[in-house]
Amino acid sequence: MSAIDTLPPLREVIANHGLSARKSLGQNFLLDLNLTAKIARKAGDLENSDVLEIGPGPGGLTRGLLAEGARKVLCIEKDRRCIPALEQIAAAYPGRLDIVEGDALEINPTDRLTAPIRIAANLPYNVGTELLVRWLTPPEWPPFWSSLTLMFQKEVAQRIVASPGSKTYGRLAILAQWRADARIVMDLPPQAFTPPPKVSSAVVHLEALAEPRFPADADILSKVVAAGFNQRRKMLRASLKGVRADIEDVLTATGIAPTTRAEQVSLEEWCALARALKG
Repeated sequence: MSAIDTLPPLREVIANHGLSARKSLGQNFLLDLNLTAKIARKAGDLENSDVLEIGPGPGGLTRGLLAEGARKVLCIEKDRRCIPALEQIAAAYPGRLDIVEGDALEINPTDRLTAPIRIAANLPYNVGTELLVRWLTPPEWPPFWSSLTLMFQKEVAQRIVASPGSKTYGRLAILAQWRADARIVMDLPPQAFTPPPKVSSAVVHLEALAEPRFPADADILSKVVAAGFNQRRKMLRASLKGVRADIEDVLTATGIAPTTRAEQVSLEEWCALARALKG
């Protein structure tokens, strides 16, 4: 493994600071700095961007982001044990790394960052989907971020980029693809991590659209999509009957057969249905 900076190898950092991964925090460390630099490059042009990183752990991706030229990186780390290792990185990249100890679900990072802002993270498995949904459903659009480059369990990554008619197509695909271009840019086997997880992983890159792909009220769209996929084996006339009493008539007027199931409905059709329900 070639060095990307003058700091010690990550295995040495972990040993020096006693950073054994904790399952309770969803930690799986990626130790190959060539891989972390590759993930950083997938995030796009970093030289003119601030980067938000969640759960940096011993700082493998952090070092990749800084080595690839990120203007500034803001790390939010819940595990206090990792802070000294991150401070060592901050000393090697003066003025370019800010470290916040705390829970990313409870911290608003926007007052510490300057646009354009990219988010790049090997997200802890136990909070990854919740954070993604938050970033995709802000009160106003466009959001504070211009792109997301995030590592998930491969199954979650496939749900984000899924197409209608597939088993993985659902609410996450609708939320992601309504407001962003989403694609899988890297696959990683369990052996790339310490300790190796039981599943494969994948990196998803999402570029925020200036406006949603199709017009729709965000709250109504979220509500109707959730209702449809919560009972995905049922026909829409049954799964959506709690949304509105005359749902069969609304579906027919929208051009969607009431006997259709949720996974067969395209993003454009879901948005059309949301507009019809609002009207």
